[in-house]
Amino acid sequence: MQPKAVIFDIGNVLIEWQPERFYDAVIGEDRRRAMFAQVDLHGMNELVDRGEPFTETIYAQADATPAWRYEIRMWHDRWIEMATPVIDHSVRLMKALQTKGVPVFSLTNFGIDSYDFAATHYPFLREFDRDFISGHMRVTKPDPDIYRRVEETSGLSGTDLIFTDDRTDNIQIAETYGWQTHLFEGPQGWADRLVAAGLLTQAEAQ
Repeated sequence: MQPKAVIFDIGNVLIEWQPERFYDAVIGEDRRRAMFAQVDLHGMNELVDRGEPFTETIYAQADATPAWRYEIRMWHDRWIEMATPVIDHSVRLMKALQTKGVPVFSLTNFGIDSYDFAATHYPFLREFDRDFISGHMRVTKPDPDIYRRVEETSGLSGTDLIFTDDRTDNIQIAETYGWQTHLFEGPQGWADRLVAAGLLTQAEAQ
């Protein structure tokens, strides 16, 4: 069945999100490994993704961990350098779908303030037909409730939806709802999947 709407994750689908790579470049891999072993930075980020305030959450963690205070504050102060570069082919696919009248939704674990900040650098983040941003919803993938709320809000369900994400656990929950899915490992594979679904031609998916 041809899907009626396409759902994009954002991190590592439309924009690369590699905090470890950033820290490796700035403080070196050995110090980065030591910091990540001592501080649950991804847990800190999960709080932001669930709607906690961006600045206060990160600065509080920095103040609570004085040995790494300066480095932790980089998660906020140099955040856009972690959320880069744009995956241009994926953005072209998003726009090609919309040009054909196919609705495109986001479904992303993203903070409220960090998303607003990212959108000042990446205007396409304001161009989805529907936004499902975890910070506003106060629930993150792969909690089943976020998928239920996508269906409830959009009025679409099951095979009406096709969803791509770079994390297997997020894909697996979508599959329990009967969504069509694609594990994102690069934009060409996603392009091929959209062609196979009958949503784009080969030429449109370039």
